[in-house]
Amino acid sequence: MGRGLFSGPKMKSDRLKFRWKDSGFRKRQEKRRQGGVLKHDPLQGSSQAKGIVIEKIGVEAKQPNSGIRKGVKVSLIRSGNKLTAFAPGDGAINFIDEHDEVMVEGIGGRQGRSYGDIPGIRYKVIQVNGVSLNEMVRGRKEKPIR
Repeated sequence: MGRGLFSGPKMKSDRLKFRWKDSGFRKRQEKRRQGGVLKHDPLQGSSQAKGIVIEKIGVEAKQPNSGIRKGVKVSLIRSGNKLTAFAPGDGAINFIDEHDEVMVEGIGGRQGRSYGDIPGIRYKVIQVNGVSLNEMVRGRKEKPIR
């Protein structure tokens, strides 16, 4: 391999050619080629998204817990994707009605996976009609009428 005065272009082309031998580089390229996680992410890589509530649902908690966890089915405005979001807080579901505009974000925990004892729910509601759901549950703010 040339290391002389005019060997710069050759060294550069060799780097481009031999980086395929690096397993880390190859994995990154494969992920890019398939679209990686973004292909299956309803939020398309963003942290939050707005959507319209389609219906309210109750999801049974996983063993050994019991109870019905309240959630909503949401149709995202940007992509039209449908997802299920958890309504955190005691009585929070009472502040959410059908056709309300809600803001959803990831529920936390393992990236892109469901959280705790709630099977199949990966997102939570944080705002309803532009007002924080947490504030409404605590009684600090009223839900605006649209």
